[in-house]
Amino acid sequence: MADRRRAPVWLRYLVDGAPAVVFLAVLLVTRDFRLATWFVVGGSALGLAANLVAERRIAPLPAITGGLALAFGTASLLLHRHDILQMKMTIVDGLLGAALFGGLTIGRNPLKLMLGGAFELPDAAWRTLAVRYGLFWWACAVANEIVRRTMSEAHWAIFRTGVMIGAVAFALAQTPFLIKHARDKNAQPPDPPEMGL
Repeated sequence: MADRRRAPVWLRYLVDGAPAVVFLAVLLVTRDFRLATWFVVGGSALGLAANLVAERRIAPLPAITGGLALAFGTASLLLHRHDILQMKMTIVDGLLGAALFGGLTIGRNPLKLMLGGAFELPDAAWRTLAVRYGLFWWACAVANEIVRRTMSEAHWAIFRTGVMIGAVAFALAQTPFLIKHARDKNAQPPDPPEMGL
């Protein structure tokens, strides 16, 4: 795998976060959810293409989240239902949390499978990290349901962009834990749980 390149962290954050930021900007300026959704679909497609160009591959988590943003955005446009795009975070984050906890109950750790090549941790540390990420994803899913059902589309878009910032902060907050338990002391925190819209 010597020819595999890794995009700079800032580029990955830009590619992952740009569709949600552009969605928010278009929605606030135009108050047109459908037009803003077109930007999500286009931005997600461009983000996947940029990731492919930068790294000569599409990493699994960005591929899943970007692909789902495309799918939910397209379904929202075709069916003329804004709530489909809004439900994406609830469904995806809920399923990600369930996959982590389900894997742990059968003695597997999906987080270790996804990130295991990034750094080495003892199994107990991987379990702790999986529980933290699972709880984070479930908290995001519950919060999204509350916000999308009780607030305006503009407030939901602001909330969704805030969750991206929270995801970065959550990932960075894992750094002391990783440093404490990593066999490789140069370990970096994993990417934020889910950046795309």
